Amino acid sequence: MTVALVIIWALLGSAGFALAARMFRRLGGGVGADAARVSIVIPARNEAHNLPRLLRSIAAQEVKQLEVIVVDDASTDGTAEVAEAHGAKVIRPPELPDGWRGKTWALHHGARAATGELLVFMDADTWFEPGGLSRVLFVYQNGALSVVPFHAVERPYEDLSMFFNLCMNAGTVPDGLSGQFLLVGREDLERAGGHESVRGKVLENFHLSENFRAAGIAVRGVTGRGMVALRMYPEGFASLVEGWTKGFAAGAGRTPPRVLATVVAWMTGLMLPPLLGWLAGDWRIGLLTWLACVAQLAWIARRLGSFGWAGMMFYQVPLAFFFGMFAWSAMRSGKKVSWKGREIHAD
Repeated sequence: MTVALVIIWALLGSAGFALAARMFRRLGGGVGADAARVSIVIPARNEAHNLPRLLRSIAAQEVKQLEVIVVDDASTDGTAEVAEAHGAKVIRPPELPDGWRGKTWALHHGARAATGELLVFMDADTWFEPGGLSRVLFVYQNGALSVVPFHAVERPYEDLSMFFNLCMNAGTVPDGLSGQFLLVGREDLERAGGHESVRGKVLENFHLSENFRAAGIAVRGVTGRGMVALRMYPEGFASLVEGWTKGFAAGAGRTPPRVLATVVAWMTGLMLPPLLGWLAGDWRIGLLTWLACVAQLAWIARRLGSFGWAGMMFYQVPLAFFFGMFAWSAMRSGKKVSWKGREIHAD
């Protein structure tokens, strides 16, 4: 029986390598997109603390045909002043109308104000790595390119996002869209209906990807190490809970079924080592299978973010947190959730 369980554990563990093969494909070369004029649109609601790092990273890029637009979404913290001090163009959309989300309203107006042939939409808590924009333009081929940012972790509680991040990458790469970073041609965006077509959606990226495909526009997602990074929920644990509740409540069921089944199989395998040691009556079996899980998880997770070794050695803690938050978010689906001072209905 023990041998059979170990074989099952190994098969479930192979699902992790299948996910890695899906996410870490070799990146192909682009089509000279670096010669095009690029407009970077940043929706910002009370982002004065995040904007300096992002805007400094843009200024340090080698690509110089850049237009930077910060869309001030009714901020109360000096977002506009910070943006202007760093040389960005600031626009303030009219009051948010019924039927729109704050972010899609900001993105819509940012796209209308932009003059570039290529449009980059990026969240205020992201930033470019040195040379990152050139790498993004090299990877870009056509259609819509999404980059899932490399997750910068600075405090221990942020390791609780590990499995959320893994799922976000698995559900986006190689043929989905991330909500944090999108590069698309202006004409392709207009053909897909623009952000007006997803105006009422919390996770506009899921719905926009469907519109791109319906319009015959290629959609591609890549992992962001060496290109784009972000730090999620630096404000504290409560912000992390609020953010993932919003994301999961709106995004439950959006992951492709085959990918979801692979993720579930892998996570099931990660939970088995203690059971294997107990059933075998030999703690060494439990220890060896646990160490194998840690090694595999580290190999995958460290390519997606700077997650700490404590979080990986005791991965059962962030894994249990993931399952708990998933259950809570599923119960919140279709209900009101709070985000950045606004009450929103999850999709």
